Amino acid sequence: MLADALLRSVAGTTALLRVTGTNTDTSQSEVGLVATTFADVVVAPVVMRKLRPSWKEGGESKYELLVSATSIEGQVNALDVGSAQALFSLTLAVTVDGKDYLIESIASNEAFGTPYLYRLLLRETGQQAI
Repeated sequence: MLADALLRSVAGTTALLRVTGTNTDTSQSEVGLVATTFADVVVAPVVMRKLRPSWKEGGESKYELLVSATSIEGQVNALDVGSAQALFSLTLAVTVDGKDYLIESIASNEAFGTPYLYRLLLRETGQQAI
């Protein structure tokens, strides 16, 4: 709860995790007969910060998203997935302030073996060809 208060006190906002549906266990969905469902899952409080740019030419900007573990655990229970890692593996994109980002890596901060904060390393999605 202390992490939640800290994230809120530094102008925490909300993020949307675009996740795939978890009902893809049938053989019909494996061959594409059943359309994949998507949902936007709201997590809050979160804080996003831009990391120092790399000095490689053409390098993309990277961001770190700090996410409350209590919010993630609430969504894990609501979606009935096994763990936070399972939720993140179902996540296709993260939307913050109308911009989409892709998850590159995930880390957690723990106290007494229990996560209190998740850190997601994000990069901006590039323009998709049509």
